[in-house]
Amino acid sequence: MNRTVAIVGRPNVGKSRLFNRLARKRISIVHDQPGVTRDVLSAEITEGAFTLLDTGGLGYKGIDTPTALTAASEEQVGFAIATASVILFVIDGLEGLSGLDELIATRLRRSKKDVILVVNKADFNDDKVNLDEAYRLGFGEPIRVSAEHGNGEQELRDAILAKLGPAAVESTGTKTADDPLCFCFIGRPNVGKSSLGNRLLASDRLIVSPVPGTTRDAVELPFEFKGRNGKMYPFRLIDTAGIKAATKLASPIEYFSRLRSLDAIQRADVVFLVLDSMEGVTQQDKAIAGEALKERKPIVIVVNKWDLVKAAFKQQKGFAPYKSERDYREKYEKALFDKLYFSPGSPVIFASAVSGQDIDRMLNAAVQLNRTLDKKLPTAKLNQILGYLAERTPPPAIAGKRFRIYYATQTGTRPFRVKIFCNREEKLTEQYRRYLESGVVKEFGLDGCPVYFDLVGKVRDEARGSRGGGNASAEYREEHGTRETGLIED
Repeated sequence: MNRTVAIVGRPNVGKSRLFNRLARKRISIVHDQPGVTRDVLSAEITEGAFTLLDTGGLGYKGIDTPTALTAASEEQVGFAIATASVILFVIDGLEGLSGLDELIATRLRRSKKDVILVVNKADFNDDKVNLDEAYRLGFGEPIRVSAEHGNGEQELRDAILAKLGPAAVESTGTKTADDPLCFCFIGRPNVGKSSLGNRLLASDRLIVSPVPGTTRDAVELPFEFKGRNGKMYPFRLIDTAGIKAATKLASPIEYFSRLRSLDAIQRADVVFLVLDSMEGVTQQDKAIAGEALKERKPIVIVVNKWDLVKAAFKQQKGFAPYKSERDYREKYEKALFDKLYFSPGSPVIFASAVSGQDIDRMLNAAVQLNRTLDKKLPTAKLNQILGYLAERTPPPAIAGKRFRIYYATQTGTRPFRVKIFCNREEKLTEQYRRYLESGVVKEFGLDGCPVYFDLVGKVRDEARGSRGGGNASAEYREEHGTRETGLIED
């Protein structure tokens, strides 16, 4: 049975706050300004095993929102109503019924779906909320709730489960290769993230507009894609709002949109960094890539709108000083890695959401990165590679001392973690760290996957105020039981 529940209602009755309350986490942006929610947001509710959908307000006609966006948002609500088996119709208990509420009620009656009438904002005494009007809508006993304070939450959950019936028993266990691969699109506003999402979904599930900032929440959607072997692979796509610089956030809505985007990076297995093929790589692109690297996520770089580059070379015979489309591509990629130097080996896909160019390559790259994340690095080879890198390019001397590696071993995956026993942690410069990390990525074929070093230096002899003479760390001795007298020299 379809176990999907949609929250609908006119603007500003508390739908998003109720969504967050039932999901038990802050997913949807909540703000007093009507019309904030545009796309349909979803959350998997563990208690009762159902999918909850949050929708934009029906009938919103805000002067700050273009008519096309309003129409697209209402189409999304129609999708949610058609998809759901149970609908939570939310009205404002303090304001009473409006003409728009009655129009929505008529639409819901025509849908023939199970409807639960929810009277929100029931925060005060009984005389503050008039239920007589609610009964007139013909949806049975209304449920009084306060999405803000949690009043009536359990009663509402019970009513939802009564409509849905018992959930099928599912097996529990760890994540397997058949579980959906979760990825998110990140990038500046208006680089085409939602358009790429719609191309992958083969639908118009995400609102697309030339108006920057159209997407506000992080929208998570499941889908399947047929691989070259004919097999269907499951994915979960998270479309995010364009990430603006923190200093350029003009409103609380933009601030929370940024937070949702950064949270999406944390939840993703693989991150797609979307760039604009006609604008080149900007400082903001670099900062956004840095956010993904902070969360230690593998990155696929997608240069979108390549159809515009093709059209420009065809109509204008290119741009000076580029000789051809190939020349433009090569120079773009070089400039890209000059600025995104901290993302060694990331796949670069020159794609077009409009024409569909290389869309399948994007997903193939994500699948490959996801598989690579579980790779084991043999200890002997890891030490051999690090020794070779240090011999080829010795570390710089700092105050007469050089950073020296004694032993290294892999301690984790997703991301790759390597514990390095060394002489002095502070002698490893950031530039030399990047050199070693890039070398490990290249030698082990970990392109696009971050590698992080955990350094363990020699135990400091506090009595003498210096490093211990000739002994590696106690942790190294405990783990490897090595006789270390005379092993280490500064």
